[in-house]
Amino acid sequence: MQFVKVICALIILSMLSACSWFGRDKTIPDIPEQVIYNDAMSALDAQNFSLAIEKLQLLEARYPFGRFSEQAQLELIYAYFRNNEPAASRSAADRFIRLHPNHDNIDYAYYMKGLTSFEEDRSFLARFLPLDETQRDPGAALDSFESFSVLLNRYPDSEYAPDTQRRMQYLKNRLATYEIHVASFYMKREAWVAAANRGRYVVENFQETPAVPDALAIMAEAYTKLGLDDLAKTAIDVLSLNYPDYIIRPFAPQNFDLLYTATFGLMGSIEPAVPARPVNPERARAMRVDGSMQPEGGSQTGGRSWLNRITFGTFGDDGRVGEPTQ
Repeated sequence: MQFVKVICALIILSMLSACSWFGRDKTIPDIPEQVIYNDAMSALDAQNFSLAIEKLQLLEARYPFGRFSEQAQLELIYAYFRNNEPAASRSAADRFIRLHPNHDNIDYAYYMKGLTSFEEDRSFLARFLPLDETQRDPGAALDSFESFSVLLNRYPDSEYAPDTQRRMQYLKNRLATYEIHVASFYMKREAWVAAANRGRYVVENFQETPAVPDALAIMAEAYTKLGLDDLAKTAIDVLSLNYPDYIIRPFAPQNFDLLYTATFGLMGSIEPAVPARPVNPERARAMRVDGSMQPEGGSQTGGRSWLNRITFGTFGDDGRVGEPTQ
């Protein structure tokens, strides 16, 4: 019995020795910090972003308090961004901001965080097909706008401020137009209070955007439907004063004939709606009955193209003037 115990002990010792031997073969050699950093930069220069991410992660793991650790964290934000990993890029930016709130390059982290969301909002299809991105969920656009706002408020003299301002103006137009689409949706469903609130939100938060006159027109029509004539008059007065050439068109639902409804707008017609009064009476003669424009002396133009009809409004021109500016 004692002999068996000795044999078992020897076998166990032999197995442990073998494991330690094989484990020693798999040990990663001790690479100097400078070498790893140079390899990561070479990979970035060669646009091999997957390899760059691997090297930068190794650098952080091996030398968390080394002289290249902070720079490696910044480079990781960029590498993730170029490698089409937006969630990882934003996470890396948030981590850098949390760990180094007083770093000299903290503005870069905010800029890359906003830029990542900005590019994520522009989908692949939207770049190559004529899709209206202002009708999509603006979640990424809101995140981008928030990050850019922090950058401009805290670091107005940053080298990234000029580009940030241009992108924020684009985002303002995008977000304002989205609100107009939502308000129009509410108008078609006769949700007057919700539509008026959306219009007021645009006027209060997205001034100097092309969507403001549409917002005022929606407010005027919605308040009229609610019987709030004083508020409706105020909205029209503001619209008349600031946008004298704007022609108010009806946003409320119109009456469709049965054939138009059954064919999803491919055939049939829309019964004429009584147009709202134009802000500029001089141009009243150029108005169609549905609120859009026609040449003063001839037949009406601007009807829906066949491409617009067969794609149910996705592509082509629907012939309307005064739609929310994209």
